[in-house]
Amino acid sequence: MGERWIGAGEPCYVIAEAGSNHNGHLEQALALIDVAAEAGADAVKFQGFRARTLYPRTAGMSDYLRDPRPIYDIIEAMELAPAWLPTLAEHCRARAVHFLCTPFDEEWVERLDPYVPAFKLASYEMSHLPLARAVLSRGKPVFASTGAHALDEVRPLLEVARETGNASVVMLQCTAAYPAPPHAVNARAIVTLREATGHLVGLSDHSRDPVIAPVVAVALGACVIEKHFTLSNRMPGPDQRFAVEPGELKRLVQSVRQAEAVLGSGDKTVLAVEEELRRFALRSVFSVRAIGAGETFSADNVRVLRNGANAPGLPPGAYPRLLGRRAAKDIPADVPLTPAMVTDGTELA
Repeated sequence: MGERWIGAGEPCYVIAEAGSNHNGHLEQALALIDVAAEAGADAVKFQGFRARTLYPRTAGMSDYLRDPRPIYDIIEAMELAPAWLPTLAEHCRARAVHFLCTPFDEEWVERLDPYVPAFKLASYEMSHLPLARAVLSRGKPVFASTGAHALDEVRPLLEVARETGNASVVMLQCTAAYPAPPHAVNARAIVTLREATGHLVGLSDHSRDPVIAPVVAVALGACVIEKHFTLSNRMPGPDQRFAVEPGELKRLVQSVRQAEAVLGSGDKTVLAVEEELRRFALRSVFSVRAIGAGETFSADNVRVLRNGANAPGLPPGAYPRLLGRRAAKDIPADVPLTPAMVTDGTELA
């Protein structure tokens, strides 16, 4: 995405999902961008939809929203003004975060293309293959949420990706519930999606906790995390109550970065932070009393001890082979033994 790589070995890409939490006010949308930038998110994402391309007027009411208005009227009141796009994109650029916006119809795809470095397919639109084709044909990276879809229903999208020659698709595990209870996050599906599709994977998280699911997802190999956020849970709007607040968004980003640090590179080597104690606390064979030249080594006069400030001597594995041999010279008490102190001791090192 522009100059930012996404994938194995790269920092997890954190998308702060503003959605429609602007409540129809440009100033509120700009404030959301400021919050995401201050939290350390990589991108701020809005939603570009029109009621007439989402629902018929006969769609009725949604029990989930707990709003007596018809869903068509609710969606119409939440529409983002296309005239905002240059201002939002420029404000994101000034705050050093990517501007993203989910298109919900083909006209919005065309509107967004000049402003976004990547596209997002929402869960309910993932199987809307004409829209998916319009998105993928733009040749930009695509984040595809998979909420409310089974694995077999994901595959047609990837076939369209192949047909359009756009392989830059990140599959996001998602649970279409708002908020999603912890047991429904199903973070292990991240692994299933990666193994089944061969694509990069991530988590679009609708759970209320700001930390647990994102950190688990990173541990499972997610390279993208998406999370809804708001200025305040007390604000009106259908997505405000389950979104995380500014301080929680900041904690999410910090926790993801800490989780990445804890995961490390995976190489099993001696780390720089271990060197001092490696020298001090690893063990060698020591004399525990003065030993005269020609004296036989035994459990009474030698022992495997930690080196402390001493230079290392014979390794612990040499101890059984040392017993019964003789000292080649006088040896003081409490010193690490070396091959030169042992008759025919060269193979003990």
